[in-house]
Amino acid sequence: MSKKWTKEAIASTIDHTILKATAQPYQVEQLCKEALEYKFASVCVNPCYTKLVSEKLKGSGVGTCVVVGFPLGANTTEIKAAETRQAVEQGADEIDMVINIGMLKAHEDDYVERDIRAVVEAAGKACVKVILENCYLTDDEKTRACLLSEKAGAPYVKTSTGMGPSGATIEDIQLMEHILPTHKIKAAGGIRDLETAIKMLEAGADRIGASASIALVESVGEKEREESYRNSNR
Repeated sequence: MSKKWTKEAIASTIDHTILKATAQPYQVEQLCKEALEYKFASVCVNPCYTKLVSEKLKGSGVGTCVVVGFPLGANTTEIKAAETRQAVEQGADEIDMVINIGMLKAHEDDYVERDIRAVVEAAGKACVKVILENCYLTDDEKTRACLLSEKAGAPYVKTSTGMGPSGATIEDIQLMEHILPTHKIKAAGGIRDLETAIKMLEAGADRIGASASIALVESVGEKEREESYRNSNR
């Protein structure tokens, strides 16, 4: 394992996530406690929990990340913008929005760009991550989605919602990095072990979306102990 991937380094890349329909307030509160303990990058939740999370994390340095147009991306642009404004008003630091996948596939690029731009403008100073949902896209569509996100002013692109038939892949991270070398990338969906997380980060991801965050971080500690034991017995 590369020395740079300490527990702290891995934790600082993770959006500690709970987006299930069954998520309850006590579970969201527990997620916040864990995020504060491990110093994750953010806690990522559905919009109804924005205020709860922002209050629990206030002044901690752990961000409040809220999904918009989730998980299908098929809301109208006006609704996505309104959802974004409300989330920011309630304390969101980051917005993870889903593009209109159908419009992208129909080559309605102007629509897709306007849709993203409306969220970026509504977000103000909050960081917008554009979810492409790559499992439904061809490489050409992924390329267009990345470039439209750039034109619309979004600083981040994200692989997946985690709700589709598949999630992040190394190939997608490499493609997104190639298309937008100056942008940041979030890998999400199916990242449940340390090895996969590190591969994503070394392929070009800046952020990891995960619900198995604690297991990932604790795995770093286990590897560090194994390496220390091997070194002491040489």
